[in-house]
Amino acid sequence: MDFGGRISSQVRLLYIYPMGVYYIAVRLFPKGVVVVSKGSSLNRTAFSATAHCLTGCAIGEVLGMVIGTALGWSNFATIVLAIVLAFFFGYSLTSLPLLRSGMALSTVLPLAFASDTFSIAIMEIVDNLVMVVIPGAMHAGLGSLLFWGSLMFALAVAFVAAFPVNRYLIARGKGHAVIHEHHGH
Repeated sequence: MDFGGRISSQVRLLYIYPMGVYYIAVRLFPKGVVVVSKGSSLNRTAFSATAHCLTGCAIGEVLGMVIGTALGWSNFATIVLAIVLAFFFGYSLTSLPLLRSGMALSTVLPLAFASDTFSIAIMEIVDNLVMVVIPGAMHAGLGSLLFWGSLMFALAVAFVAAFPVNRYLIARGKGHAVIHEHHGH
């Protein structure tokens, strides 16, 4: 199989796009995306928590879809990779600011799992279902508007699906509400 320049440009895309998004997210929001002050509305807090979750999910999802598509993997293998990477980056974006503040990893990991797992799971289920049901989206090439348009649409639908879940959890002191007291430690 001759990969030629196709793989070279895809490898650059694999590194530049997801790592660029990750770099920007960490630089713009060194203490995390979820910033809550006393008196913040529930909707605003839920929106911020969902945006935080979407950032990690999008980095992992895009990276997984790009790798799977570039390597010609099956839909199943590509989706599994995208889900694993979405959870990894989602947990990372929650954990890094807490670790930087001096908290121990043994304290940070349970907080990240408690705050993000359900939201990431909802986003990943919805996002991947949307990608699968859009005809040709999973097999479109990386240079295809169908691939990128479908992926962006799927992430937007996932945001809409996760928002009420995050709102519900935060209202009950769960989800991202678990880590709010630790931001800015």
